[in-house]
Amino acid sequence: MNPHPDSRRLGDFLRARRAQLTPQECGLPETDSARRVAGLRREEVAQLAAISVDYYTRLEQGRVRASAPVLATLVRALRLDDDQQKYLYELAGRNDDRPRRRRPAQPVRPPMRRLLDQLTHTPALVLGKRLDILAWNPAATALYTDFAALPPARRNYIRLLFTDPALRAMHRDWNHDARDAVAALRMEAAADPDDPELTRLVRELSAQDPDFRTWWAEHRVITAGYGTKHYRHPLVGDLTLDCDTWASPDGSGQRLMTLTAEPGSPSHDALRILTSWTTAQTDPNPARNRTP
Repeated sequence: MNPHPDSRRLGDFLRARRAQLTPQECGLPETDSARRVAGLRREEVAQLAAISVDYYTRLEQGRVRASAPVLATLVRALRLDDDQQKYLYELAGRNDDRPRRRRPAQPVRPPMRRLLDQLTHTPALVLGKRLDILAWNPAATALYTDFAALPPARRNYIRLLFTDPALRAMHRDWNHDARDAVAALRMEAAADPDDPELTRLVRELSAQDPDFRTWWAEHRVITAGYGTKHYRHPLVGDLTLDCDTWASPDGSGQRLMTLTAEPGSPSHDALRILTSWTTAQTDPNPARNRTP
């Protein structure tokens, strides 16, 4: 049986990669015997991957299709980086089986933190990818909820919008605001469709909420830049706030979201009262506004 072209390319890649590695790099003992070719021998790769030499040989020759578990062991044995791993799974025709790694935490930029500390009467959040809530100020806590009391995995704007009953009830036009939030998340997905955390978030909310499932299927998209929020706060009543987001210039995807009211309006007075209460009750240590 002739090897499939992709199988031949997979074999070429495996041979090229093992030629780039030395036994010392892979933690194998040095031997006195001379090597006819550079890099690792087939039996050494098989040893590192915990598979038989015969199976690995047939894999390089394109005579057998690699299983997902074998590919996972080869990734480790051949010390493949993310791009090489993706290429390996593509050649093997198993893209769907490629493990998705959790992305590192999104560090908040210091200028964003300084702005949060300075906005004493303006609710403000730093939003990251997937609308994760990365940082907040006391005024945002007064308006929304105590973000510090939430597990980090729950600190996501759209997750709270759909799963937190108190936050949901605060929106006077929840359907409008939630649908727009789903459209903004859709725009995020277009920028990074392979994000495993985004996939988990969409799967979770689709299973829990039929509205989210319906709106996600619409493929409606918006860029969340500005708008007006209508809230009914349990302490100060109705609030009409202008919501603006300011993108960080460094390409990190982080945005500062602020909520302000027209000076002299009832909403402005109510917001000042609300944030003053919170400021008086909050420890002045700026660490209170930061994620752990």
